[in-house]
Amino acid sequence: MKLVRLPLRFPLSVLLLMLWSTVFLPAQDWAKARLDASPRHHEYVALKHGSRTVQAFVVYPEVKSKAPVVILIHEIFGLSDWAKEMADELAGQGFIVIAPDLLTGFGPNGGGSSEFASQDATIKAVSGLDAEVVNADLDAAADYGKHLPAADGKIAVAGFCWGGGKTFAFATHRKDLSAAFVFYGPGPENVSTITAPVYGFYAGNDARIGATVPATTAAMKAAGKVYEPVTYEGAGHGFMRAGEDPTNTVPGNNTAREQGFERLVKLLHALKAAPAASFGADGPAPMEKASGTGVLCHDAGADAKSAAL
Repeated sequence: MKLVRLPLRFPLSVLLLMLWSTVFLPAQDWAKARLDASPRHHEYVALKHGSRTVQAFVVYPEVKSKAPVVILIHEIFGLSDWAKEMADELAGQGFIVIAPDLLTGFGPNGGGSSEFASQDATIKAVSGLDAEVVNADLDAAADYGKHLPAADGKIAVAGFCWGGGKTFAFATHRKDLSAAFVFYGPGPENVSTITAPVYGFYAGNDARIGATVPATTAAMKAAGKVYEPVTYEGAGHGFMRAGEDPTNTVPGNNTAREQGFERLVKLLHALKAAPAASFGADGPAPMEKASGTGVLCHDAGADAKSAAL
């Protein structure tokens, strides 16, 4: 092994960046390994709407009958190996899962999530996505899923972190959703157009997002909407990912991950017995302009290492 001698005045900030890079790059090898070992059918599809094409990762369950479709909205870290592994795990429970890469076309050289050189660059790009474009991409995913021969016509949406907030926002826009599952994401200011039941999954040690839940609960109640939030004590933000990461040292994350996944699957299975929702006469609700006071899952300039925790 060849040793590299660093100058005595080598900047500490550069050294820390080098060390962090070696930690970040293989950080989700465990997720990729599980994904590669899966027996389920994976494919990438190009979803076209207007002049835009969005790449999506699709996983099919190994079942005899038609299945509901779950649109999975990734974290602020883009369509990562963990997001795809989560899609595969849900498919293993009997659901078709479509996970669009919402960074398609916005990465270096016109690429998507995998083209960004660092986690910080990915965070900044996701934070800057236009809300109308995101909803249009999700519409394309839902329309594609609803008409798959193997689908039963029922559509649900589940999102994590940044994707949790976008899940809530999509529920205000899309009228034929059977359910929306919000994982540690803030609610929208206007909930009046929501038609699907919304189920919240929050961390006890995540005051930044947890502090928004009482106002969201009050707004949903006043509007006569179904909203069932559950807070998992002892867990931190991002527990669905952290709770299955082999390097996790917070027991509350493991417990929340196990209980949260069990609850999610139970609620999804209940959809199979329910009738499919429909658009109604008005179609999707028009998009409202995003308010500057909204709560992001992570600020665009947040430190990459702390954001990953």
